[in-house]
Amino acid sequence: MDASGKGGYARQLSSEEKAKVAAVLTQHIQSADLIITTAAIPGKPSPKLLDHAQVVGMKAGAVIVDLSGEGGGNCEDTQPGVTVRVGPATIVAPLNVPSLLAEDASELYAKNQYNLLALMLKDNIISIDWSDEILINTALTHAGKDMRTVTDTENKAAKPNQSGSLAHHVRT
Repeated sequence: MDASGKGGYARQLSSEEKAKVAAVLTQHIQSADLIITTAAIPGKPSPKLLDHAQVVGMKAGAVIVDLSGEGGGNCEDTQPGVTVRVGPATIVAPLNVPSLLAEDASELYAKNQYNLLALMLKDNIISIDWSDEILINTALTHAGKDMRTVTDTENKAAKPNQSGSLAHHVRT
């Protein structure tokens, strides 16, 4: 069964699909020490993947980390932003998890920008290699064309580097 939706997010399951998934999951949930849930659907409540009976059927000391707390959580017993004990299990549902990684995200973004610029510079001169997949797919416009609608073949055929139109000296 495929629960993939648009943009890499999960889609809502039908009642039949939910029953099939629950039957298989219950066996594994009972023996799990840790369960991490992440299913989210933009603009809608998070799908419920774990019900109360499954949680109270877990072994003592088990932990559920519900990373979909913002949307109400993937567990029936989730209380967004609160750590709760339900039967033998503890449910942790932190809010705004991306903000916890802001520093790391900033460093990663800076490194990505640096590497993108490095692809465009050769000996301190801007030199766009239009055969490079990353550069082709990052360009928005070139020579009056909307590059988002130009095919790879058209991109490669244009070869703007040969005309030197994109060569500029960069002072460091």
